Amino acid sequence: MRRFALWIVRFRKLALAGFVTLIALSAVWGFQAFGQLQAGGYNDLGADSAVVGDILEEEYDEDASELVLLVELPGDADETGPNGFPTHFPLVQDLTDEVASIRGVNSVLNYYMLGSPDTLRSIDGTIIYVLVDFEEDASAGSLTESIVDQFSGPYRDATIFVAGYQAVMQGINHEIESDLLLAEAIVVPLVLILLVFVFGSLVSAGLPILVGGLAIVGSFFVMFVVSSFTDTSIFAVNLITGLGLGLGIDYSLLVVNRFREERGQGKSVEQAVVNTLQTAGKTVMFSGLTVAVVMVSMVFFPQYFLQSLAVAGFSAVTLAVLGAIIALPAVLAILGDRVNAVRIIRRDLTPTTGGGWERFARAIMRRPIIVIVVTFLALGGATTLANGVTFGQVDDRILPSDAPVAVASDLIRDRFDGRALDPVRILVREGDVSLEDVAALVEGVEGITSVTTIPAAEGETYSRILALSDIEPRSPEGYAQILEIRGLNPDVDEFLVGGSAAYYTDSQLGIENNLPFAALWIVLSTFILLFLFTGSILLPLKAIVLNVVSLGATLGIITYVFAEGHLQWLIGQFSVTGTIDTSSLVMIAVVAFGLSMDYELFLLSRIKEKHDQGLSTEDAIASGLDASGRIITAAALVLALTFSGFISSGVSIIKMLGLGIAVAILVDATIVRALMVPALMKLFGKANWWAPAPLARLHAKLGLSH
Repeated sequence: MRRFALWIVRFRKLALAGFVTLIALSAVWGFQAFGQLQAGGYNDLGADSAVVGDILEEEYDEDASELVLLVELPGDADETGPNGFPTHFPLVQDLTDEVASIRGVNSVLNYYMLGSPDTLRSIDGTIIYVLVDFEEDASAGSLTESIVDQFSGPYRDATIFVAGYQAVMQGINHEIESDLLLAEAIVVPLVLILLVFVFGSLVSAGLPILVGGLAIVGSFFVMFVVSSFTDTSIFAVNLITGLGLGLGIDYSLLVVNRFREERGQGKSVEQAVVNTLQTAGKTVMFSGLTVAVVMVSMVFFPQYFLQSLAVAGFSAVTLAVLGAIIALPAVLAILGDRVNAVRIIRRDLTPTTGGGWERFARAIMRRPIIVIVVTFLALGGATTLANGVTFGQVDDRILPSDAPVAVASDLIRDRFDGRALDPVRILVREGDVSLEDVAALVEGVEGITSVTTIPAAEGETYSRILALSDIEPRSPEGYAQILEIRGLNPDVDEFLVGGSAAYYTDSQLGIENNLPFAALWIVLSTFILLFLFTGSILLPLKAIVLNVVSLGATLGIITYVFAEGHLQWLIGQFSVTGTIDTSSLVMIAVVAFGLSMDYELFLLSRIKEKHDQGLSTEDAIASGLDASGRIITAAALVLALTFSGFISSGVSIIKMLGLGIAVAILVDATIVRALMVPALMKLFGKANWWAPAPLARLHAKLGLSH
């Protein structure tokens, strides 16, 4: 690290110019990623439901319609004129022909063309389906946007509503794009103002924007590359902007603060930069590595929504670290004390010791048991809010209730008997039981309203069963229904269950089954990294346990707000489904856990440094909290503010991300780091620094002590 620091100081201009130029070049392609990102990614594409979908598409040329036009007629759809012909047929057929004439549309089928089945007509008979299928190579996003813009709303005497998978995805994309601009318009000015007061001068306040901006732009390039080869979630954009800016601020605050401290001790600018990289720079590297490996845990899940976030998080963290240990030290070496130019705060900006944080730490350590009991009770009380939480998956209800596609989806949900476009699709191959007997078993499942059988034709492998259900497919009830159907286990060679509810069920199972592996990865990787950083066995265990406790409290608050619908007067309206989206909760838990480790390392780095200098454990804790308490508090406040901007989003899972991360950060920086860590370390005493002899020798051999 010292050799690296000396190189940065010697070639400061080259290092800065090279890093900035590389990122600037990547921006040429990076911003093109937005057009390639997808709003989906919640399904397990290796599960039975996906297999059924592939078979139906490849062997039977059956594919779910990309768009559904709901035509609300001025009267009953089956109303006939004097000639016995349906009165509204000309209107519906004209609409069908107009949509079919659009380039990229493969076929359009309407209620009348399909024989006027009851399943394609609303209960009151006034709304009918028009099904739109796109050509295989069509641009679904732009085609959907064109149809929505052209046909939504009044159409002669009727009213058109657009629903379906592509309409929901397009609605989410538009909402996220506009929400991101709104969040930036709200948060960025507030963050800039806060940065000026936290850093004390305009020049130094601009440094985290440099680091964060480089991390964000560079990460967009990574997502452009990834999205060129595989489906990538648009939600990666939100995570990149939040993490890139937030960690840029965190790391810049840590590095600049240490540089000022070294200069205050009389070190030359060059030596101050070298010392800063050897201390704060090492902390940034370990912190970033810890956050990055935690982000990697999301690749264990089969959904590309989470896998995309793993790549996005890893990229943002890695580039924030590189910016903090390459670009930022180079700038400090160039500016020197001019980093404090254009002061807003007139006092000396050199960090001082022996202040309020030290007195606070000693007060906590005088009554550690009381502090631990009270804080555990407080966090435990918040955790109990999650009792009885029900987990689910996203659907159109993550959009604002007044969004056009949400209104259309509610019409299907409320005014149609059964989900005609979301049947349970079952493939049956041979066996000792007849197709009719299998269908009878399926029809006996609670919630199934009708069953249609399609025997295998000559040359076909599977017979098919279409089962209509009056249960919301993407819901816990739909999950239970699919498990019951699969549990029928008829005496046939193959019994594959697909459809929307099965996709939902397999997605949930994909998370449930892989969660232990992701958790094991997080625990083992963070334990190893924290051991390498501290040389202790107990401190990593303590950090992991406290993070789990903090996450429990965060889950309780999320459940209270989003599953039960509280505080909408404060954070804005959203649809209350009674469930918490499982994928989004995984994302929040992983990001919060990683950022909590960030602050753990900030604090432990100073405590260990003081202890390595010969201070007693108690004095090292007090001195370490004194040196890092202001930084942790300021960094947490700015990072919480950065993520809280997402609360303004109309997409409920982005709103949940913003609130969840902000709450987790504030709980961690206040209750956990300021209260529980000093109290527990006081009780542990010398055991804080213990490790088995072989591990202690390994740590010493690696030369990782301060």
